Amino acid sequence: MIRKLLIANRGEIAVRIIRACREMGIASVAVYSEADRDSLHTQLADEAICIGPASSTDSYLNMERIIAATEACHADAIHPGFGFLSENSRFAMLCERCNINFIGPSSEVISRMGNKSQARNTMEDAGVPVVPGSKEPIYDWETGKALADEIGYPVIIKAVSGGGGKGMREVFKPEDFEQQFLTAQTESVRGFNDDAMYVEKFITRPRHVEFQILADQFGNVIHLGERDCSVQRKHQKMVEESPCAAISPELRAKMGETAVRAAKAAGYTSAGTIEFLLDTDNSFYFMEMNTRIQVEHPVTEMVTGIDLIQQQIRIASGLPLDMTQEDVRLKGHAIECRINAENPAKHFMPCPGTVTNVHFPGGNGVRVDSAVYNGYKIPPFYDSMILKLIVHAEDRTSAINKMRSALGELVLQGVTTNLDFQYELLNNPAFSSGNFDTHFIETYYPDL
Repeated sequence: MIRKLLIANRGEIAVRIIRACREMGIASVAVYSEADRDSLHTQLADEAICIGPASSTDSYLNMERIIAATEACHADAIHPGFGFLSENSRFAMLCERCNINFIGPSSEVISRMGNKSQARNTMEDAGVPVVPGSKEPIYDWETGKALADEIGYPVIIKAVSGGGGKGMREVFKPEDFEQQFLTAQTESVRGFNDDAMYVEKFITRPRHVEFQILADQFGNVIHLGERDCSVQRKHQKMVEESPCAAISPELRAKMGETAVRAAKAAGYTSAGTIEFLLDTDNSFYFMEMNTRIQVEHPVTEMVTGIDLIQQQIRIASGLPLDMTQEDVRLKGHAIECRINAENPAKHFMPCPGTVTNVHFPGGNGVRVDSAVYNGYKIPPFYDSMILKLIVHAEDRTSAINKMRSALGELVLQGVTTNLDFQYELLNNPAFSSGNFDTHFIETYYPDL
């Protein structure tokens, strides 16, 4: 078993991992930038090491400093959390070369599944349905347009190395293709230092449904049901829930089996996510695989009772899964709202500052994942998410009511947040009905 684990991350996910380590009797080490010196994760960990200035490039993205910190404190494993280096194959390879246990899949798997073209081809070879599109990377707009004209509009252009909605553009008319391709490609070069793109058919009114999988080092792979992540703005998720209101038990079994087959085809180990687009006729298509823990993992934990961080650590320690597919039961309904320090009235502009008063809601079935406390200074250098509010109830209607109550009780003063906007979303009749898709925000809030 792992004895000491370094968390190569910050904020609420670092706190989440530290708590899992405590429960498992594993010593934890926090790394922090100078801007995060007083952050909660540095206070909760058994040890804390400064790895550089505020800029993430010089701290949380500095592989050499993180490896050096791991060796200096004699940690035998690194958990990357999400974001930063969590899906960086070079970092995973460095860990492998330094005999440091990377909590996640191998560098080879991260590289293959992180490249959208390779991931797509891997899924096609495994018989997993994919959206019609390019099989090889595209580097010029003329080649891309020829393919778009062939498969038919609308299409979506994506960066091969992209993520988080960057390097992505939808095209509805042939005359718009050149400009949108070049814009997306420029964004990809700036964000990922990669000009490789691909083009695929754009599914116009899908739901974004992802399946959580667990895979050990002995070939055992199971799924833990699905999450509906359709409420999103510019491809950034805002509300997630499990299970999906649009999925029948029969469709869940079919999609789950497909997700397991996909993970096996990738040679995957650890916790991971297979993401699908679900069409209105219940056709579903592979979109991508996330080779890390996800922001929205708590909703799966709430409906299954399975601690995903602990499972990651167990798998990385060489232990087999302690459950089979038959052991997995989805109980009730869970919803997660992401609370960000941002201003919805100003196109969700980040709003760092000092939290002067905070009160977290509580009660049966209410969970708060956060690193915020009274007097905490939210730095301007990182992602604006400061809190995740999760509720669990016996059914979807009850979960919505519980989330409304929890949002109404939550107090965050001193900074501008999207709290009121989240409350408005939960009271939208279309959300309550469960009849919505990935265009929910732009349909009901077009000015945002």
